Amino acid sequence: MSLTAYQKDFLTALISIKSVGGEPAEGAPYGKAPRAALDFFLKEAEACGFRTGVLDDRVGWAEIGSGERLIGIVCHLDVVPAGDGWDTDPFTLTFREGNMYGRGIVDDKGPAAASFFAMREILSEGGLDHRIRLILGTDEERTCSCVEYYDENGEVPDFAITPDAEFPVIYAEKGILHVKISGSGTDKIKAEGGSAANMVAPGAVALFSGTEVKVNGKPAHASRPELGINAINALPEELVLKGFDIGQVPLLPFIAAFDEKELLIDSDESGSLTANFGILKIDENESSLIVDIRYPVTADKDLLMERLSDMAGQYGLRVAEDSHMAPICFDKDKPEIRKLTSIWRSHIASFDGYEEGFDKKYSAPLAIGGGTYARHIRNTVAFGIQTPWQEDQCHMANEHMSENNFEETVKMIKEAVR
Repeated sequence: MSLTAYQKDFLTALISIKSVGGEPAEGAPYGKAPRAALDFFLKEAEACGFRTGVLDDRVGWAEIGSGERLIGIVCHLDVVPAGDGWDTDPFTLTFREGNMYGRGIVDDKGPAAASFFAMREILSEGGLDHRIRLILGTDEERTCSCVEYYDENGEVPDFAITPDAEFPVIYAEKGILHVKISGSGTDKIKAEGGSAANMVAPGAVALFSGTEVKVNGKPAHASRPELGINAINALPEELVLKGFDIGQVPLLPFIAAFDEKELLIDSDESGSLTANFGILKIDENESSLIVDIRYPVTADKDLLMERLSDMAGQYGLRVAEDSHMAPICFDKDKPEIRKLTSIWRSHIASFDGYEEGFDKKYSAPLAIGGGTYARHIRNTVAFGIQTPWQEDQCHMANEHMSENNFEETVKMIKEAVR
């Protein structure tokens, strides 16, 4: 079995929309491109017989079925910047050796499309005794305020999944803390690096006394910084090698000496603390660094801020909280979580890369460092779509998913909400 012509055309058109968050515009509070992706999606859904709606231009929905009970699927249509390192055009869906390449095919346009395709099949089969609503956010990669608005003003599902993580099912998500570390501006050097707080910086560049210093890294999701190479981390050392005295700009020796273990050594079942330098800017007005911190569900956020302020204070730097998402943790024995885990176990052997023994090794609910919409809409847990043994594709160059895994995901989402 392979993707239908309609599915390929839909995915191709959706991926082609460069829906990176932008400046607010009329009818598009998160930028024109994310709104264009939403309009395209809802137009297609309406053509297929779905009921649709948009709340305050922030978040859309497409629904089938009837009855009081509402089951939800929560996805987002915005994406992070493409970044460097691609072998193909990131906004042209490319089919190669059984894989689909394109920004958003995993995070999260692909899952949104898979959910839509699953619902189309359910609609054609009939016999549904409840409603299924696909909720489509447009600013997950920056603020998640889109679905927070929905939670406050829309109809909250009795239960929902968000296919924006990995299988089998996510029962806990670490806290996510974005902080800004800043100091005075300088005329000694100009520097910048990174493009998003929740992305490992793929590049950094600095200019001093007519000398340009460039550092190339490898992008990855900030929840898994070990999968990438952060160019901001490496910049101070490269500057020293080029003869620049980094002591002239306190932020640079802070970056060079930073050790996240000084913030928190202890871990819990959700994992250990991670820190990612996301965006660097140094000019005559200010020197600043946005840091993405993922901390265990039992950790004290206020204590982390105190320790970070002490560390930065040693260099005369200021620390301010930019944004915060509190951790979440569900009971692993929750009936819905048991159901989703069971669905995964019945399909696990059909996914690419499966090996004997994986059904036991990867059968239990997971805790992750990533942040999903489960934090922002009540009664929601993350379910898929990546397998736990594959390399995380979120925010990576050459983001891709196999056609086989995509098709299997459609089947599983269908079972989860049927």
